[in-house]
Amino acid sequence: MSSELERMLDERRLTRIRADRGLICKALRESEADLSEAKDSLERGKFKWATIQGYYSAFHAVRALIYRKGFREKSHYALLIALRSLYDEELGMDLIERFGNAMTLREAADYGTTSSEAGAKETMEAANALLNKAKKVLKI
Repeated sequence: MSSELERMLDERRLTRIRADRGLICKALRESEADLSEAKDSLERGKFKWATIQGYYSAFHAVRALIYRKGFREKSHYALLIALRSLYDEELGMDLIERFGNAMTLREAADYGTTSSEAGAKETMEAANALLNKAKKVLKI
């Protein structure tokens, strides 16, 4: 276990849970629904919402992976740390970095009111890749 993951547990930003297939499947359904909404928002030129919805699609796909390993996050940052610590080999750092970038784009859209078509597309592409990879890793 990485020292960062241990720190997240110590700070209670991550907690241990029993891996639950129902919870995992629910997270994947949320990911699919958010990705669909993001596509609709992008088509309507709603780049802020497409970015936010795309990120939440990625968020729920990552959550499903973390649930499988018996963890639940209490913050977005803790989810990123858990992903890095638990899935670096299975996913590769490029995909993990794409999740981190989607997180940054969502924060900018949500709090900084900065969004763009390019950022929305980037976030949605990362979400789609994470969802597909999560399904493959989880065999769902």
